[in-house]
Amino acid sequence: MAGFFGLFNYEKEGPGISKNAPKKKTFIVFFETFFRNFWKFIPTNLIYSLLSLPVLTNGLAAVGITHVTRNTARDKHSFGLSDFFETIKKNWKQSLAAGIINSIVYAILLADLFFFYSNAAGWFSTVGVAMCLCLLFIFTVMGYYIWTLMITFHFSMKQIYKNSFRFVFINMKLNLLCFFVILLVYAINAAILFLLGSYWVFVLMIELILYALTFPCFKFLLMQYCVFPSVKKCIIDPYYRDHPFEDIEKRRDLGLEIEELDKKDEEEPEEDDDGEEPENVFED
Repeated sequence: MAGFFGLFNYEKEGPGISKNAPKKKTFIVFFETFFRNFWKFIPTNLIYSLLSLPVLTNGLAAVGITHVTRNTARDKHSFGLSDFFETIKKNWKQSLAAGIINSIVYAILLADLFFFYSNAAGWFSTVGVAMCLCLLFIFTVMGYYIWTLMITFHFSMKQIYKNSFRFVFINMKLNLLCFFVILLVYAINAAILFLLGSYWVFVLMIELILYALTFPCFKFLLMQYCVFPSVKKCIIDPYYRDHPFEDIEKRRDLGLEIEELDKKDEEEPEEDDDGEEPENVFED
């Protein structure tokens, strides 16, 4: 298989490139993809940054940029802002609700962290801080999956959060990699601001401008490369093993390789035991 959504597909055909050419490392493919689309990402980054400023609308911004970076990561054409807003239109109810839920959860966890850190002492403080940091990590990593599951599958909010929680532990290795890379970017910017403290206003303005122009798509594209191997293994592959003739056009659109099917089989999909066709798992 060439890879889900085009991810980790190192045998892409192109002029002068052999199918038997050595596979590139994943991080090389990621950076090649990011810099190849660098200028195309700028409008999306700006709109995402502006739409995220009101805290309650950050969920809308997240689903929009997730769709753009998902298409880019699987080497599918993206229309940029038009795809961004079309995805928001299709998923605005769930994304708005998820954005509000996430903001409330973060506010509670950060308030608890501040309480345990500043007002308690001894082992009680240590345990409280450790628990808050652990919960913050888990919920942050859940965010890597929430938006992708929302725009890809017909899942309820309960299913989205339940599956996102499971993926925190199922895909821990790549989750940790993604988490620490993003954390490293924040740390580097904080270090630059600290080292150039005398010019902190100017440096902060430059960093905010660079963030708005570059970082959102970098972060969400990195998430796509980290989350989809696990999503494919745990959701996509089992579904198509059970329903090999379902969603043929959707699978082609998602960049999934499909074995040549008999025309009759393709026109007459296999039915469930109760005589009904299985529900399409994918979002339209």
